[in-house]
Amino acid sequence: MILRRLIVATVTAASVGLCAAMTDSPQAGAAPQVGPDVSSHQHPDGAAINWFAVRASGQQMAMVKATESTWYVNPHFVPDSLAIRAAGLIRGTYHYADPSRPAGQQALFYAATVLGQNGILDLPPVLDLEHSGGLGPRALAAWVREFFAVLEPLTGRKTILYTYPNFWNTAMGATREFADHPLWIASYNGAAAPQMPRGGWRTWTFWQFTSSGRLPGVSTSVDLNRYNGSVASLRAYGNAINVFGS
Repeated sequence: MILRRLIVATVTAASVGLCAAMTDSPQAGAAPQVGPDVSSHQHPDGAAINWFAVRASGQQMAMVKATESTWYVNPHFVPDSLAIRAAGLIRGTYHYADPSRPAGQQALFYAATVLGQNGILDLPPVLDLEHSGGLGPRALAAWVREFFAVLEPLTGRKTILYTYPNFWNTAMGATREFADHPLWIASYNGAAAPQMPRGGWRTWTFWQFTSSGRLPGVSTSVDLNRYNGSVASLRAYGNAINVFGS
């Protein structure tokens, strides 16, 4: 996601020696780490992710890139989705926005690929918004508005919006129009809470707090996320049933 383009994360020998399921020592009062988000980058040379090992390390969920623009489907999306569910993890998916192409077409493409997204162990869909496609703030806000207007009647769920503070404050002009959508914020500040964009959100739902995490079952570094709530509320949000335990 953003940090592969904008931030080159340095993993020192000392950090590699820490517990495999943790990257940064959590700050006092920090929300719990609940799981990774992945794309084809976590499958070097086609390597599989062992989602049962991820689940055994204490993770509760995983976000998987599904689509990008109007043409790209992550080749690992289907096998990852099946294995995530088999392991008992809650699954989220995301669409990587390309605002240089029509929003409605991308929403339809994403919805058709993920086949809805309101089943057991499904989090709501995610719009990953981190570049403008050359649009100014007003045009970009209109693009986001159209994407949501097309997607949400198809999924029946309020779309989660992934972004990072500087992008929102500049490319989106710090608009407050979308503050009713759950926020997944990327903020690598090393603190107990993320830096928030000036977008009218009173709180965040998910916080991507590092791009250099390590987890059993994943052969590369990986983004890790916190959830602003209890594990029980996360499972409710993900339409979970109690067949896999807590």
